[in-house]
Amino acid sequence: MTTDMKKAGPEDAPPTTTPAAIRAIPVRHYGRYVTAVIAIAVLVSIIYAFAQGKIRWGAIPDYFFDHRIIHGVGQTLLLTVLSMAIGIVGGIILAVMRLSKNPVTSSISWFYIWFFRGTPVLVQLMVWFNLGLVFEYINLGPIYKDYWSSFMTPLLTALLGLGLNEAAYMAEICRAGLLAVDEGQTEAAHALGMSHGKTLRRIVVPQAMRVIVPPTGNEVINMLKTTSLVAAVQFYELLRTAQDIGQTSGAAVEMLFLAAAWYLVLTTIFSIGQFYLERYYARGSSRSLPLTPFQKIKANIASFSNRSAVSG
Repeated sequence: MTTDMKKAGPEDAPPTTTPAAIRAIPVRHYGRYVTAVIAIAVLVSIIYAFAQGKIRWGAIPDYFFDHRIIHGVGQTLLLTVLSMAIGIVGGIILAVMRLSKNPVTSSISWFYIWFFRGTPVLVQLMVWFNLGLVFEYINLGPIYKDYWSSFMTPLLTALLGLGLNEAAYMAEICRAGLLAVDEGQTEAAHALGMSHGKTLRRIVVPQAMRVIVPPTGNEVINMLKTTSLVAAVQFYELLRTAQDIGQTSGAAVEMLFLAAAWYLVLTTIFSIGQFYLERYYARGSSRSLPLTPFQKIKANIASFSNRSAVSG
């Protein structure tokens, strides 16, 4: 080593400088402000138009918790639950029949789905309601025999019209869920000696629920609103009860608004239940669960605070 070379020391190190912090300035989207102003103006115009109308707004809170309205709400919920029960059970049976290798059962299922999905619900309700014009009696042999008008009550008409129609839609939802499960799991279950029915119950259906549950929740909400059609077959649910009160009280439009408010309340409750049910079945299939409404509010508040701190 020559004498001209020196050992590097701390004093020979290059000077270190700390980079200045980058100040991020958020991009301003002026189009959003314009859209917001237009939306608020339209909303104010609609509110002003209704405020100028001859509507007795006080009649809505007066009858909102009337015992007749509450009874109508209960009948609507009862009809929704029973119709969906018929639809879900029938849909599962039809889906299994549709996937069967037996051409007879598969064809029957296809024809059922084709017919009930291809005709309006209101038409089906009216057909069941007016079958008494064709059949005077219903005769099931030693099991049951009576006049058709006594047998086909408004409740039974509503259940048949809504439940059988819903079964056609649930059949396609269930079929999609069953087809989403890998066939290899079914083959493995059969190789272990499990029967076809046990394979469906223990292997296929539990996994298919992740696909079946979200659209089924949507069908429940849709069924809740579709029950309003049974007013045409003399069944006293929420809408029919509100219409009768409107005719006797002279507040026909106000009672329609009242019914709409109750439907909004019920669908909101059902939507919240659907969200948490979907969140439950999403466990294990997604890395992060969707945020709950309270978590979204908290995240939005934190994001707004951070933006305010940055811009300030």
